[in-house]
Amino acid sequence: MAGYYDLILGLIPLALFGITGTLHFGGFALTSAVPIAGFVAVGLVGHALFVNGPVEQSVPTTSSSSAPVHSAD
Repeated sequence: MAGYYDLILGLIPLALFGITGTLHFGGFALTSAVPIAGFVAVGLVGHALFVNGPVEQSVPTTSSSSAPVHSAD
């Protein structure tokens, strides 16, 4: 199953080529279509890095013994 970051890696070139082609064949100049598609790709990368960042899940620590620990004082 593809994870979030696999989808992002697939969407980056799709955004660059797909949006550029769609805008270019829709009447935009190529020099305008490429930066617009680039902004979308940068937005995807920014979302993957800063909004939904790659952080490790923290595992709650539990004590293996139920007896309290007494200090030596």
